[in-house]
Amino acid sequence: MPATPFADPASAQRLERAAAALTAHGFTVEILDDAAAARTRVRELIPEGASVFTGASETLRLSGIDEDINGSGRYASVKARSTTMDRATQLADIWRMVACPDVIVGSVAAVTETGSLVAASASGSQLAGYSGAAAHAIWIVGAQKVVPDLDTALRRLEDHCLPLENERAMQVYGQPSAVNRLLILNAEPHPGRGTVLLLREAIGF
Repeated sequence: MPATPFADPASAQRLERAAAALTAHGFTVEILDDAAAARTRVRELIPEGASVFTGASETLRLSGIDEDINGSGRYASVKARSTTMDRATQLADIWRMVACPDVIVGSVAAVTETGSLVAASASGSQLAGYSGAAAHAIWIVGAQKVVPDLDTALRRLEDHCLPLENERAMQVYGQPSAVNRLLILNAEPHPGRGTVLLLREAIGF
């Protein structure tokens, strides 16, 4: 697809503004050079053996973080465990595991320079953990996802992210995606629970 303004990495000044606003709102924020640095940092942040759920994310897939968590055997992968469970009889147990892991790792559609995170989901599987049910949340966010304000964040979600996610969902699931559930995190009331790794490079949708 041709480049759009929503695919361009934010400047260093805009990253710093977003980081300062998020920090003021209770998030722990680190600005890292690239996805490789985020991959290393995620390994440092998550204790070996912790139960971890990864939200569907091109950022996690492209960075290798998804495979590190779900395929390495280093952690108690919620996704790996859930594939062995019977969805007809154990669906409630699966949802509890997904909602309340030790750590949830994912990304967001946008982060604003005023200090909010915006996430959307067709199923809602990651949103309970994002909003507070998981003991710790880690979001890896490419520089192109930084936008000035909430209105722009919602426009980025609808105009940029959703078409790309539709294409991915058709390839993987054979059906389009949808913004069935929308989560806006304006602050983290529990210091130390939410960590945002802001990257200087663009990655993901």
